[in-house]
Amino acid sequence: MRNIGIVAHIDAGKTTTTERILFYAGRTHRLGNVDEGNTVTDWMIQERERGITITSAAITCSWQGMQINLIDTPGHVDFTIEVERSLRVLDGAVGVFCAVGGVQPQSETVWRQADRYQVPRLAFINKMDRMGANFEACVAEIRTRLRANPVCLQLPIGQAETFSGVIDLLEMRALAYDEGTEGRDIRAFEIPAELKAAAATARAALCEQAAEADDTLMEAYFENPELSADLLRASLRRSVIAGKIVPVLCGTSLRNKGVQQLLDAVVWYLPSPLDRPPVEATDLKSETRVTREQSATAPLTGLVFKIATDPYVGRLFFVRVYAGLLKKGQNVYNPRSRKRERVLKLVRLFADDQTDVEALGPGEIGAIVGLKEATTGDTLCAEHQPVYLERITVPEPVMFMAIEPKSRADKEKLEQAMALLAAEDPTCQVRVDAETGQTILSGMGELHLEILVDRLRREFKCEANTGRPMVSYYETVTAAGKSTYLFDRELGGKRHCAQVTVEVAPRKRGSGHAVEIVSAVRRRLPDERLAECVEQGLTDGILTGVLARYPMTDVLATVMEVVITDEETATDVAFRTAAVMGFREAALAAAPELLEPIMSLDIVTPADHVGDIMGDINGRRGSVRDMTTRGDMQIVRAQVPLAELFGYSTAIRSLSRGRASYTMEPGEFAVVPRTVREQLLNR
Repeated sequence: MRNIGIVAHIDAGKTTTTERILFYAGRTHRLGNVDEGNTVTDWMIQERERGITITSAAITCSWQGMQINLIDTPGHVDFTIEVERSLRVLDGAVGVFCAVGGVQPQSETVWRQADRYQVPRLAFINKMDRMGANFEACVAEIRTRLRANPVCLQLPIGQAETFSGVIDLLEMRALAYDEGTEGRDIRAFEIPAELKAAAATARAALCEQAAEADDTLMEAYFENPELSADLLRASLRRSVIAGKIVPVLCGTSLRNKGVQQLLDAVVWYLPSPLDRPPVEATDLKSETRVTREQSATAPLTGLVFKIATDPYVGRLFFVRVYAGLLKKGQNVYNPRSRKRERVLKLVRLFADDQTDVEALGPGEIGAIVGLKEATTGDTLCAEHQPVYLERITVPEPVMFMAIEPKSRADKEKLEQAMALLAAEDPTCQVRVDAETGQTILSGMGELHLEILVDRLRREFKCEANTGRPMVSYYETVTAAGKSTYLFDRELGGKRHCAQVTVEVAPRKRGSGHAVEIVSAVRRRLPDERLAECVEQGLTDGILTGVLARYPMTDVLATVMEVVITDEETATDVAFRTAAVMGFREAALAAAPELLEPIMSLDIVTPADHVGDIMGDINGRRGSVRDMTTRGDMQIVRAQVPLAELFGYSTAIRSLSRGRASYTMEPGEFAVVPRTVREQLLNR
């Protein structure tokens, strides 16, 4: 079995590559085309209309007798959470690169995400038939920009309009694809004379790189540098699984060249679930680290990594099983909610189609019907041996808009629909502004918000009025702060009294917020309900901020002490209010600051316009990080606050006379300069 994902920058050809994989594996009988809106994995109306992937789609196929569970992920930066949660549960990935564009911004983002989860990878350099294709330059960028160790297993025969096939460096043969049979018939022949020297040099480099990465192979290499194909395959597999190398293949998915060899490489080099180390978890009772062997007899351990709504069966909870058996009709335990839930139905997925199954074993990916409490990132486990896995990293939204129903009658319907969208997509956040009473919908960019509103209209039949998109600012703390707050008040003829000591500290940038209660304090509380009230109070304080009512991030709030004078007066209201006020006082003492989202820009422009573009970046409070040359174009990489980029498409067209293009993605959150801070606080 192989659990793999297809990841890349937008328009590198991920979905087309996935469609060809399904076709050659016999899972489909026609070639889907993104432009025609008839692909298997882009099944949403919004995906087919726009020609982009919005949500990750799980499908299963078979190659060389090997079951391949494949997830096609989005390339647009607004939907990066789909890549994050897919890579969290996959054992391997194929990075698709455009032979013209090379390593692009989202390529770097998904590569870092794969690094975070230590996912072994292959690289497929696609679009070798396009004008400007450059195999060597793309490989060089994989080495320099991604800090990877690319090992070429193939060379292209020609480039751009002359691309006709590939040279297999392991077997030292040329391969050509029959266009009349849509690439299904492959002809092997002798390497053309004019390419023999380059192929020999490339194979020698392949053998040397393989030996350097694998001590087992090194001995054989010293005896005879001309290593056999079988020796190389075994060695490459060990090195890929160890994360030491990235095998590189090439082709053109749209023209049906090179995909079968990519499938061979998936089977030969990427790991099975059994090749991966046992999953690490935390024991819920002792808070110690434990491992779970990938065995059907081990205690059940699985991760909910995605939630989707199906119009016929309701909510689908996508799950990866790491240990034990997940069975239809079984009770599972959720350590976050501390509740037991029943699995009503299990399905294996093929995009938007489903097949019922009785059980899912270690390494398998499927979906559960019937859960009520689970959210993305939750662990499902055996109740008698409860553990929890590391949760999925969720980036903070960078834009928001006000939203309201077009009629009062639709208010409840809209609230329910937005709650479902927020449950599916952790980067979609919904809150009510305490001052204005407006409902705020937050997301990762203008396209993300546009898609969310469109889904509300089409899927949930909710018509809504929306405000213009605005930048999402956040608050944080830059030092530690501590406060003890006593709430003692009579409300409705009853006394409410609680004292809470809260300590606030900064967390690593990008890590989000967390709330904790010291274990000894939690044990002393007479009721778990009171602990939940305290945690909710801290969360309320974090969501409303202390400077300008912006949500807080990268903050750790810890309850250090709780004092109960009388259990009769120790009410939910008292604990929640004491926690909120204690948090606010502690945060104000912890040097709070405002944060703004910074975007990473890649601008491709003729050299004549570089000066004007750099001057414009400086005028937008931005900074140029580096410049490189690709062909006859200059690539300017810069970081600019998102607040300064509204209308940038028009500006850059004017500066370059329509000849420059750009892509951008969220970079990091940075402290707002003093002048901007004053403007925001005085709004």
